[in-house]
Order: sequence, then C-alpha cells, then structure tokens
Amino acid sequence: MENIGQFLPLILIFVVAYFFMIRPQMKRQKDEKKFTAELKKGDRIITKSGLHGKIMELNDKDSSCVIETMAGKLKFDRSAISMEMSKKLSAPAKK
Repeated sequence: MENIGQFLPLILIFVVAYFFMIRPQMKRQKDEKKFTAELKKGDRIITKSGLHGKIMELNDKDSSCVIETMAGKLKFDRSAISMEMSKKLSAPAKK
C-alpha cells in the first residue's frame, strides 16, 4: 500500500495532463478533419498564411483545392485552410 502512495502524485500529473493537454488537442484535430471534409465549392475561406479566397474545385485524390483570389486561381492543400479564421469569416457579424 505504501508503494501506491508514492506513485499517486505521478499518476495525478498524468491524469491532469491528459484532460488539459492531450484530450483537447485530439478534439481539435477531429474538428479540423471534419471541417476539411465538409468543404464544398463556393465556400469562402482563409488559409493559415492569411490568403482570402473562394473554393472553385476540390480534388479528393491528392486532398487539394483550387482557390480563386483577386490574384487568380491558386492550388492549395486542404490542410492549409484555417478552420478558425474561415469560421469567423462565415459567421454573421455582431452589432
């Protein structure tokens, strides 16, 4: 029984790390995967580098998309699209 008492703080550290670090990261990855899977033609998006555009084509073979911007059409990987910024763009403006 004394051995369990010695490992209790270490076990608590792992439990806290799981709930505050690992689990939220796994949830975020799951949400990003769902977001990229639900993209469709005509969606207005922002890439992680800050490029604004509208999706013109989606390619499932290489997981890419063609984005129309003011500079022309550019091909990007779907993982380059920012979920947070794109959702803010499509959210209704608050007054």
